Amino acid sequence: MEQENNTVWWLKAIQLGLIGGVVAILASLIGMVESFHARDIIAGQMSMGETLLLLILIGFAYSSSRDAQAPFSTRVTSGVITGVATSLMIVLFVMLGAVVNLRSIFVNASPALYKILTLDISNPTLAYIAVIVVGAVVSLAASLVHGATPFWKRIIASGLSVVLLLALLQDLVRITLTPFPFVTSALGWMFGRRGQEGLSILGAIVVFLIVAGVIYNDAKNGAARRAKRDALPEATKRTQRWVRWGVLGLFLLIWPQIAGPVLSDVTNSVGLYILMGLGLNIVVGYAGLLDLGYVAFYALGAFTMGVLTTTGGEIFFDVRWTFWEALPFAVIVAVLAGIMLGIPVLKIRGDYLAIITLGFGEIIRIMFLSDFLKPYFGGSFGIVSIASPTIGGIVLDSSQTLYYVILAACFVALFVAYRLRDSRIGRAWKAIREDEDVAQAMGINLTATKLLAFATGAAFGGLSGAIFAAKLSTVYPHSFTLITSINVLALIIVGGMGSLPGVIVGGLLLAGLPELLREFSEYRLLIFGILLIVMMLNKPEGFLPEAVHKREFHEDENLSHAAGG
Repeated sequence: MEQENNTVWWLKAIQLGLIGGVVAILASLIGMVESFHARDIIAGQMSMGETLLLLILIGFAYSSSRDAQAPFSTRVTSGVITGVATSLMIVLFVMLGAVVNLRSIFVNASPALYKILTLDISNPTLAYIAVIVVGAVVSLAASLVHGATPFWKRIIASGLSVVLLLALLQDLVRITLTPFPFVTSALGWMFGRRGQEGLSILGAIVVFLIVAGVIYNDAKNGAARRAKRDALPEATKRTQRWVRWGVLGLFLLIWPQIAGPVLSDVTNSVGLYILMGLGLNIVVGYAGLLDLGYVAFYALGAFTMGVLTTTGGEIFFDVRWTFWEALPFAVIVAVLAGIMLGIPVLKIRGDYLAIITLGFGEIIRIMFLSDFLKPYFGGSFGIVSIASPTIGGIVLDSSQTLYYVILAACFVALFVAYRLRDSRIGRAWKAIREDEDVAQAMGINLTATKLLAFATGAAFGGLSGAIFAAKLSTVYPHSFTLITSINVLALIIVGGMGSLPGVIVGGLLLAGLPELLREFSEYRLLIFGILLIVMMLNKPEGFLPEAVHKREFHEDENLSHAAGG
């Protein structure tokens, strides 16, 4: 029996390595490796394409060492076997490409790709050996990390993540620091010089050590600091909170001047997604009503704003209101649509509700796109010349000025969502989310409560759509596709359903990063899907989950800990 188990674990390691090799080859053949190779992570030393291959190798080796039901030495050996198997698959692929013209079938199977896969080593034999050795060393390191304590895992994972993120966002950092020559010169050592991109070797090491130092200090002194902070008088705590909020508010107010127009525009896009996320979070996170047609309210708010404020003269209506006059009506139209959607689906739950709301979103988009309603909404040409917000004669039509309108809208939405969360209606929503039958037995009016959830969520969607229309000064039906609803839903899932800070984090990750990394836009959805899968497997509750959801996802762990205790 023992011999059979030994056979099983190394066979599993080989199988996982072969799968890892297939994944690496597929990433190469679809062009990801070669495309990412243009961006350096470590200037002149390691590109993003090479980093992608290493991440695949590390991921499969780590998984292999985790799955092996054996002592530590066996788990490490399992990870190394997986890494070597993955490297052998890459070597075999390159060897096959040397004798067979794979490019006739796979366009991206080019000599440039083979050069990347063989570490730019001209001698084939040395290149193949080097690839296998690198695979063995990297997988060994990944396996050893798996066997480390949670503290060291946290240090290594956090340090490497920050280094990678900083390298990817180097353009953002450099642009942000441009107005501050002293800071730029002081941090010159961090990035590559003379036209090189990415972090310098010294910069990567220093950044890693800084992150490690912060985590170490928190682990050593964090508990004492928190205990000391908890012992402070309530008045002092309140003052400190106000100071922190004041510093945050001041930073948000001056951000457009620091960031410039480009980054301000990215921030505005993130803000609109956060605003939509706050609305959908009420429907899905609070009330547990799965809505896949949320983009409909976004579209209704945008088109209402367009119809009431356009000066283009190309549609039937000729109202020509100001932005502020039209804004309440955009929200009201979205609220009415939310109620109209809610009435037919009051008795529908789960997947069926998702399908119906999805259909509602598509119906709204197609209606705006139709030739029948073209005189009223512009058809496929949309509505142009939409009014921008004005305050005291100042037109807020630039990204740096419109930022303040979006910021104010997000603060209002956050305040409303926060006040609703622990209110009577908020607790009723959460009761419906947990069990509708029990909630009804407790005396909760399901009809009114559900309709209020749809209406409130729709109001936030309409508000964001109205600002979106003013931001672009044009609005087209093609801007309101299903993928927008999915992105907003993914935003609150990644951040943590029901969590207000989670919505902000999800917006920054899923709306902000793709805007900053547009050079990888061709593979955006692929990367997006992979990250979601990894997220759901490792942290299904989200980054900043609501306490209830966190307990639900870790119920089995809590029970096992309780039983062990």
